[in-house]
Amino acid sequence: MLIDGVEALPRIAAEVRKARSHVHIAGWHVSPWFDLTNDGDELQPLLAGLAERVDVRLLLWAGSPLPLFHPDRQDLDGVRHGLELGTRIEAALDPKERPMHCHHEKLVVVDDRVAYVGGIDLTTYEGDRWDTHEHVARGKIGWHDAAVMLRGPIVADVAEHFRLRWQDVRGEELREPKRPRRAGNVDLQLVRTVPENVYRAIARGDFRILEAYSRALRSAEKLVYLENQFYWSSEIAKILEEKLADPPSDDFRIVLLLPADPNNGLDDTRGQLADLIECDDGAGRVLACTLTALGAQGPCPVYVHAKIGIVDDRWLTIGSANLNEHSFFNDTEVNVVACDAALARGTRLRLWAEHLQRAEPEVSAHSTEVIDRLWRPIAEEQRQRVERGEPQTHRLSELPHLSRRTRRLLGPVNGLLVDG
Repeated sequence: MLIDGVEALPRIAAEVRKARSHVHIAGWHVSPWFDLTNDGDELQPLLAGLAERVDVRLLLWAGSPLPLFHPDRQDLDGVRHGLELGTRIEAALDPKERPMHCHHEKLVVVDDRVAYVGGIDLTTYEGDRWDTHEHVARGKIGWHDAAVMLRGPIVADVAEHFRLRWQDVRGEELREPKRPRRAGNVDLQLVRTVPENVYRAIARGDFRILEAYSRALRSAEKLVYLENQFYWSSEIAKILEEKLADPPSDDFRIVLLLPADPNNGLDDTRGQLADLIECDDGAGRVLACTLTALGAQGPCPVYVHAKIGIVDDRWLTIGSANLNEHSFFNDTEVNVVACDAALARGTRLRLWAEHLQRAEPEVSAHSTEVIDRLWRPIAEEQRQRVERGEPQTHRLSELPHLSRRTRRLLGPVNGLLVDG
């Protein structure tokens, strides 16, 4: 598990340099001059050098067909030109999206022996993805994200997904990936969203990300912990509201980490959160938080872009899928699911230590105790400081969940109309 750009991006760069046969990258958007190490190690020169000795293929969304929305077709044509000019890099733009939707997964495959899956785009578009665990204010928006580095048989599943899309877009048949030998003791499953009638090889579509989330959340007994860019999905909201209406235990808690100002759908998220808080009916089982970068150049918001779900310290998912209908039905997405207690708990402790600004042993007690003793008092105190016009002393704060009463219905309505 690679948390934040400081861990993920240099690891990707280091593994890409070891390529012996090919590097395959799929993404929503990339910037040719994106700095992978925050030390001048830019994407295009790195890939251009590799392309002199191995196959380098990038498969990107073609962009919005309407210039009213960005990145649009012209923007991505410029990206492709910037990648390919004077190099052997092959960059393909995939226009086979469902109307008003996109290709959103973020994948890197090296030699079919290692793969990266997660939420981190190799781009500076709409924010700089390189950030540290401390999220010290840099005079611009901070960025919290995550990815997972994979070895073993599951790499072939990631590679096959890229191969399927590449062949449909470019008409070039790639070699079937070899399935690597077992590399560890964690059982993993690749789940994805592919809309129906987009690719010939999967004409009926694939919607297992929503299925995986739904099964896991319905089974929750003690803890639901979600980090995500959005909280729009009516399906997910209904499951969580049902859990609160009939809590599986007195210790049951839901914690959500979300951006304070998502790039769209603010009222959608706030409306759904308002409904969730009302279902809790004052029981204190729900807490929605956000992050702020502090320091001499702050305060600045930290954009929560990670897409992580943890249930009861036994189930974990990470990938590109947001909690909205775009990601569950309409965009192409890839997530990894693990049913592994050590991995789920270990990941949660790392995340909680970062957000609570504590050492891991300090957050290793029962999850309910840590939420009630640390998460809630810190978050509530910082929200109150902001409301009083005082500076924050901790980067974690409670997210105001109630949007304007007249606009609250935008959450459920957009979930059905706009988001769907």
